[in-house]
Amino acid sequence: RTLRKTGSSVERSPAAKKKRAGRILKTLQKSIPDAHVALDSSNPLELLIATILSAQCTDERVNRVTPNLFAQYRTAEDFANADQVELESFIRPTGFYKSKARHLIGCGNVLVKNFHGEIPGSMEELTMLPGVGRKTANVLLGSYFGKPAVVVDTHVKRVANRLDLTMSQDPT
Repeated sequence: RTLRKTGSSVERSPAAKKKRAGRILKTLQKSIPDAHVALDSSNPLELLIATILSAQCTDERVNRVTPNLFAQYRTAEDFANADQVELESFIRPTGFYKSKARHLIGCGNVLVKNFHGEIPGSMEELTMLPGVGRKTANVLLGSYFGKPAVVVDTHVKRVANRLDLTMSQDPT
């Protein structure tokens, strides 16, 4: 089968798609050889917290907020025991701070109760944490655990469709 796009045909066989994806990946690796998460963190807990805070917020703004936050809250236990109003005052500039503070406290609680304060290493376990969806889980899986992971946001979904890498509108 072929797909007509602006007068040209794009082959859709699995082998052809794999070959095209390989070429695209090679181009990306050449264009961005040191691709990494733009959120500043020194450990997996900090990356998790920063990623939760990045929802509907720029990485630059999160990076301005997190140094003071991480000076005060260093462990999952610290987040679990945080006073919501005090935590909100640290993260207010990231927007949706009331909801994010609830997520951070809840996340700390689940990490302490279910994972001994450690960051779990599977999609299923990570998405059990309050405030963590597939996108955030993939950030941790790829960046910290070194597992194959694709962080799909609105832009990645849109570009993947435009490049005919997928026909799906479902980021999963």
